[in-house]
Amino acid sequence: MKRIQYSRYGGPELMRVEDFELPAVGTGEVAVRVKFAAINPIDWKLRAGQMKIVTGRTFPRAMGMDFSGIVTAIGSDVTRLKIGDAVFGLAKFKQSGAFGQAVVTKDTFLARKPDNVSFEDAACLGTPGVTAWNGLIDKAKLRPGQHVFINGCAGAVGEAAVQIAQLFGATVSGSCSAHDMERARSLGVKTVYDYRTTDLSKIADRFDVVYDTAAKLTLSDGMNMLSKGGVFLDLNPGLGKFIRATFDRRLKPIIGSPRAEILEKVAEAAGAGKFKIPIAKTVSLDSAIPLIGELERGHKLGGKGVVAME
Repeated sequence: MKRIQYSRYGGPELMRVEDFELPAVGTGEVAVRVKFAAINPIDWKLRAGQMKIVTGRTFPRAMGMDFSGIVTAIGSDVTRLKIGDAVFGLAKFKQSGAFGQAVVTKDTFLARKPDNVSFEDAACLGTPGVTAWNGLIDKAKLRPGQHVFINGCAGAVGEAAVQIAQLFGATVSGSCSAHDMERARSLGVKTVYDYRTTDLSKIADRFDVVYDTAAKLTLSDGMNMLSKGGVFLDLNPGLGKFIRATFDRRLKPIIGSPRAEILEKVAEAAGAGKFKIPIAKTVSLDSAIPLIGELERGHKLGGKGVVAME
């Protein structure tokens, strides 16, 4: 079997498509034959060593978090899934491995794919859906009727946040580039601002929740946008922010934490036609490295980049 991996932390030139041996499933684990994998910024951040305190120094290391495929083996204690199930979800954070022909992950990082959702579309749901849910539902405790502002509402996590906020009965405003404003409006974003020409901290409205899915707002600007009792969700956490969050309830740093419950809710919404992440380009595994490099350098596709394994 083949996958994209690297032999040390560093730049995009280190990525290689190489042979590997899939490990046996352990307790609470599932092996999946991957059909499609979606590219996320976390993929190259891990390769660059930005989280090496967590991922460690064992090489070669695999790449890729989000995928869809068919279950080929299950641990002896796994009861949620069975061999032959069509699934989508996330690889284990420390090991990654979605950019490969097969991967082993936790069974709680997977959900069954709805019959009416393609494998290609399902591969894109995991990280955006989980990250949006972690912020809006787990941290902000979003309630019907609240007003949410999504900074970066046309990115993958931003679009996921828009859709999840609306599922929970919230009104959504947001910011994106001028090029993406019409797409944001089509998702139901009430008021859309061009982030290049608008000082967001000076807009008149105040919000119950501000989610900086673009990870571009300063703490002061994000906090200034809040109504009384509002919450600022920060997708660019650091030690200082975690310390501040212990005494400032308005600040909620977000780290993606997948759970079966979240993925099953995302699957339900996708099956009902209420949750979808757009795809801009699909390439083969052999052509994936140049695309990952382009995205890492800041090239905008207007949707997800996806890798087809078959």
